[in-house]
Amino acid sequence: MSSSSLSSKPQNEESIASPFRRFGLIAGNGRFPILFAQSAQKQGVEVIAIAHKGQTDPELEDYVPRIYWIKVGQLGKIIKVLKSEEVRDAALLGGINKTVMFTSAMPDLQALALIARLRTLNDDVLLRGICEEIEKQGITIHSSTLFLSELLSPHGCLTQKHPNANELQDIAFGWNLAKEIGRLDIGQTIIVKNKVVLAVEAIEGSDEAIRRAGKLGGGKGLIVVKVSKPQQDLRFDLPAVGPQTVAVMREAGANVLVIEQGKTILIDKDELIKAADEAEIVVVAQ
Repeated sequence: MSSSSLSSKPQNEESIASPFRRFGLIAGNGRFPILFAQSAQKQGVEVIAIAHKGQTDPELEDYVPRIYWIKVGQLGKIIKVLKSEEVRDAALLGGINKTVMFTSAMPDLQALALIARLRTLNDDVLLRGICEEIEKQGITIHSSTLFLSELLSPHGCLTQKHPNANELQDIAFGWNLAKEIGRLDIGQTIIVKNKVVLAVEAIEGSDEAIRRAGKLGGGKGLIVVKVSKPQQDLRFDLPAVGPQTVAVMREAGANVLVIEQGKTILIDKDELIKAADEAEIVVVAQ
């Protein structure tokens, strides 16, 4: 286990006061952990990062004074780092590629003991179990949007183009089905066309589900619906979309992205909306 040197990047001059002095960031993949660290730094919070090898973007090192790299499944090491750094508050941000569970995960004894007690290893159950193990050590797990509430999607159509009558029918059709697969803890995304389900997100993640739907649906006219689970624990695993989502949709021939207001993270919002407008893709939050 190694740690990085103190970041040389200056703190934002317009720092906002925060009740937290030190905060633990348990980081997965994507840009969300980086945005979180940047915002916390602006608020004068010292962020201690625990990053997953092969998953977390190494750029995170530039925004935290110390970072510890672990393998997926090393729950005991996560707890050891948080305790040794005297961290009392933490958050889980970013995803972990689910296929890692079948390839390169290295669960330690603490993780194996947890797995043995769980009824399934689906996201919701596993993440709740991990949080409970960490909180048993006196460490509070907070919402992943603690320093980034402005990233949550507002209500309404976010793009210049609005959905037409046929698309609105598919949106209504897909919304209820997406909520149901969420309730079953299968995934957060469903892709439909002409009231037919083309793909349901499972272990492959939403981007691959969209690509698969593009091949099955003839490469045009797809409606992508991404929602939170009805039982969503708002501390973690919130749906997130960004410019990469739009790029994949454009590649697959998707016309509309439907998300849930107040429960969807918009990564690089301005860039996302600009890319959607350029591709004439509708982004609507309801």
